[in-house]
Amino acid sequence: MSVRELVVLGTASQVPTRRRNHNGYFLRWDGDGVLFDPGEGTQRQMIHYGVTATDISDVCITHFHGDHCLGFASLVQRISLDEVPHAVRVHYPRSGQSYVDRMRRASIYRDVARLTLNPLAEEGVAFATANWRLEAKRLDHSVECFGYRLVEPDQWNVDGDAARARGLVGPAVGALKRDGEARSASGELVRLDEVATLRTGQKVAFVMDTRLCANAFDLARDVDLLICESTYLHADVDDAHKNAHMTAREAAELAKASGVRRLVLTHISQRYRETEPFLAEAKELFEDVHVAEDGDVVVLPPRRE
Repeated sequence: MSVRELVVLGTASQVPTRRRNHNGYFLRWDGDGVLFDPGEGTQRQMIHYGVTATDISDVCITHFHGDHCLGFASLVQRISLDEVPHAVRVHYPRSGQSYVDRMRRASIYRDVARLTLNPLAEEGVAFATANWRLEAKRLDHSVECFGYRLVEPDQWNVDGDAARARGLVGPAVGALKRDGEARSASGELVRLDEVATLRTGQKVAFVMDTRLCANAFDLARDVDLLICESTYLHADVDDAHKNAHMTAREAAELAKASGVRRLVLTHISQRYRETEPFLAEAKELFEDVHVAEDGDVVVLPPRRE
């Protein structure tokens, strides 16, 4: 059975608080698991909230401010300690290669981790499997920062009865899927959309540490789930822009304009003790919004019909 959900490991901005650990977001996607921005303490949070090192197939680091990456050092050691049997892919800005190298060798340990490093220098498709692709685009932060977008391709589902009624069987059905059309035994040309329905693939975007910018809208376009920084309330918008961040209102604007289905707000500044104002501010513009707390599990909305 496929599981697609976000496990929130940490939600703090810059420094942890009594209630919030540094960043950490684990996306369960069927048999894969994508860990975004493992900040300090991520290993402990994984234990608290039921994520194992073996669950991780990919690590995506947006940028190399400490609250988004310092947990990578201990994570690599945990991958080694648990002798994770598969290679773990690590995606990150190439400009931070020296930080990756130093964190991987931060202390003495028996290094048996199988890591496949994927430093990013260009925007576009960062990686692809048979079932999904990872896209990356630069954001507008104070240092080089990439946002990520996980996309499941659309898929045609052929109605077997409809295909047989049109005289398509065996290899002809394969040709129909491959070429978009095929000839029946009687020579009739049948188009794919005449006997199949298109299942829209699900999409998730991770937009962290940025001002509003064109690439943020590109990443968020038509996604089922948007995990978005909302470091400030809009009353502090000047501070937000000065520090290259967004407000809860701006995150809601992004979600509304981009056709997002569900919005998760996170990366909350330590200056705010309560999150209810974040929820209220965002809901003025966008209805399906969740302000993340450490340990939350957020499921993707049902698949679009």
